[in-house]
Order: sequence, then structure tokens, then C-alpha cells
Amino acid sequence: MVSTSSFGMVSNEPVELLLSAGYEMVKNPYGRTITKEEVIDLAADCIGVVAGLEPWDSDVISSCKNLKAISRLGVGMDNVDIEFAKECGITVSNTPYGPTRAVSEITLALTLALLRKIPQSHFNMKNGIWKKENGNLLLGKTIGIVGLGKIGKTTASLFRALGNKVIAHDLYFDNKWAKENLVEYADLTHLLNNSDIVILHLPGRKDKKPVISEKEIAQFKPGAFLINVSRGGVVDEDALIDALQSGRLKGAAIDVFSLEPYQGALTELENVVLTPHIGSYAAESKLNMEIDAVNNLIDALR
Repeated sequence: MVSTSSFGMVSNEPVELLLSAGYEMVKNPYGRTITKEEVIDLAADCIGVVAGLEPWDSDVISSCKNLKAISRLGVGMDNVDIEFAKECGITVSNTPYGPTRAVSEITLALTLALLRKIPQSHFNMKNGIWKKENGNLLLGKTIGIVGLGKIGKTTASLFRALGNKVIAHDLYFDNKWAKENLVEYADLTHLLNNSDIVILHLPGRKDKKPVISEKEIAQFKPGAFLINVSRGGVVDEDALIDALQSGRLKGAAIDVFSLEPYQGALTELENVVLTPHIGSYAAESKLNMEIDAVNNLIDALR
């Protein structure tokens, strides 16, 4: 089964790889992230899956009696019960390198769009309104990155190349890399207190609780910006809305949501930039990820 609805849209090469290896393919017919019940129905007789963000907990895995391999199309593995899968003799893999540059570049793009109010200006022009929005420079802003894995490091390098000071927080900090790339390590409180723009590049917690809740938002530098391109649920969306409405946060750019497709109250705010979970949706990166995921699956099944 291939669960991602956009699989093969950039190129048919990943599909051809599966077919040429002798496998039949069950597709996602819904055009969205599938539910737990839909996963069980579609994957019931499958021996392998190219997985997206749908749940692969013990209930789902137990229901797929023939399953031998889960190949995650992406980096984050918080939707897969890896330990239970291993207990069942199921090989689990992901594609850690594919989305790195794409997510880092959209992070930079969202930051600039948010600071210079580009979406608002575009919307005004499309609606016949000539209004000159007054934004902010990126120059001189301190960037705080929470999560310094592959994507976090690439994002840090982009902002350092533009002359920004970068503070980073990670539970497993790479001191050697940080020193070589002039990135300052800090605990989360110091980062939130001192960053003009906070960028999230971290996986979701196992207990599903937000990393950035009302408590953490209260520690943000007044008038700061938040960029979330990591995982839905990492930020308490109600607390974020309150902070944006009160002016505690000046603005936010959000690509991931606790419930997708998202139709919540963030859509009603003017100081946000919203995108529909497209962080990895650059043609080059998407194709490489799909090929890697298919090859991982074929190797595991062989």
C-alpha cells in the first residue's frame, strides 16, 4: 500500500520501481491523510507500506497480519509504534535526507513572507486594493531554532549566511557543529526569551502534548514571530491564537496543524501566514524521497 495521496505525481518512476520489482500497489483513494480505520481496511492484505502521516499504532499493525515492512515517506516517526513493529518482526525505515533542503527553504520563504507581509499585499492586489503594507527587515533579527537535526542545521546555515545571529536548542546537541558554524547553544527558556523569530524543527512528543504551550508562549520575547514547519500538535493552537490576538506574538507562519485539513480560527487572523503542510513539496525533494522510500521497502521485503 502507498498511503500518500500525491505519490507519483512528480514522476512515475517510484511507481515503476514498485511494479518492476513484482509488487501490486494499493493506492490511497481519498486525496488526504487516511484515518486509522481506512488504514486497516486498505492495508489488511498488504505485505509492505509506503507510509505517510497516518497512524501505525499497535492496533493498526496487529490488524495487518501479512505486514513485513513499513517505509515512512518522510523523517518524523512519531506516528509509528516502532517498538511494537519490531516485536512483530516488521522492518521500519524512513527517508531522513529527502526533505531537508525543501523544508529549510520554505522556512526561509515563510519567514520573509511573514516579515514583509507578502501574502497580505498579494491578497489586496488581487482584490483591487492598493495598500502599502509596512513590514520588518530580517536584518538584525536573532533566530531561535528548536530542534537542530538535519533540517535545523540546514536552516541555521541559511540564516547564518544572511548574517543573522542563530540560537539553537536540542536535547542532543552537536557542540562541534555549532562551534564550527557559529551557532549558540541555549536552553529553551533562554532561546524563547532572546529570539526575535522562533523556528520549530522538532518531532512531536510521544505523549502528544505540545512542546510550545501557554507556559512557553509567555516566555517569548514580546513581539516575536513563530514559524512552525515541524509537526501539528507541537504548538498549542488555542494558546497561539490568544497570543496572536493579544499582540504577545506579532505574527506566525504555520505549515502543520493538529487536525488536517485545517479549518480553524487561525484562518481568521490577519497576522498569520498559513500553508497546507507543503514543507517537503518541492518537486526535486519529493521525487527523491519517494524513490528512497520505495527502495527502502523493496530492500526490506527482499
